[in-house]
Amino acid sequence: MRAEILGQERRRRWTDQQRLEIIGSVGVDGATLAEVARRHEITRQQIYTWRHDMKKRGFVLGTPEPVFLPVDMPAVRGAEVAYNASPSATSMIELRLTQGRTLRFDSEIEAITLTRLIRCVEAA
Repeated sequence: MRAEILGQERRRRWTDQQRLEIIGSVGVDGATLAEVARRHEITRQQIYTWRHDMKKRGFVLGTPEPVFLPVDMPAVRGAEVAYNASPSATSMIELRLTQGRTLRFDSEIEAITLTRLIRCVEAA
């Protein structure tokens, strides 16, 4: 009995560099995991498996902890008037997170609360 395989062979070999590039392209310019998988003709589970394997081998770092940096903003004319007019007024801060997420919060938020909030949003 003779058999022929017609069409494109589905078993492909990916180098570690290719796998890292595919894993790294998730979230870039809003690309979802499903879109990246379709683009490379692989399953979503394959990307999850590669990411898990690369983390175990030390090629991909886990989720980084948020880092708070001091911000020095020059005073703006008229700001004193706004604060004097409404002593309870606070300013809103906008923080851009990974994967295009934006977090807006009050300037008087406590650091521990902000840290928890960032972790929740990043985990979602």
